[in-house]
Amino acid sequence: MKAESFCWSANFRDVLAGQSPVPLPAFWRLMLMSDSSPTRHLKSLTGDEVEVDLITMQPETKLPPQCPNGVQDLTAAPYLRRQVWKHCSQGTLMWAESWWNQQTAQEIFHNRNVTIWHNLRRDLVELNRDIDQLGQVQDPRLQERFGRTGPFWSRSYSLFKGGQALTVIREVFSPALERYLDGNSHPGPGEG
Repeated sequence: MKAESFCWSANFRDVLAGQSPVPLPAFWRLMLMSDSSPTRHLKSLTGDEVEVDLITMQPETKLPPQCPNGVQDLTAAPYLRRQVWKHCSQGTLMWAESWWNQQTAQEIFHNRNVTIWHNLRRDLVELNRDIDQLGQVQDPRLQERFGRTGPFWSRSYSLFKGGQALTVIREVFSPALERYLDGNSHPGPGEG
């Protein structure tokens, strides 16, 4: 996701205090501000298993300007950047990227084609999530994959294990998730 893809972003605490440039509807407050696993939320909403399409998992020797806050707090370079689509039988629900210390990623990802949670839960790891930024993004790739026009809700956060930053994650959600509020499909902005 390029820096120019962002329509706006704001600090989590500012959004909590009602200082967001765009009102955050109740459903999106739950999705974006929850410190639970987004994969679990997606599975609960859809009733389907959530699958991962790995886009890329590659070393990054130099941090690009559009990387999320906190990446520089991950132990040391070399870094690894992983990007995925999350989907179920009903379509693509989310795009996500995670930033890792390369050695840590090699220890955790026994299976690159499943979610982070699936890779971590085998060790019964207790994690803490610290949400940093909320915002909206506009990107043609997202629009094509989600089959909806944007902007799309986004968040970034860090996962901590034993007080140490484990990874920094940025997620962008499909507006198709809104249909699970009442079981009816809701058109996205600019549709219907």
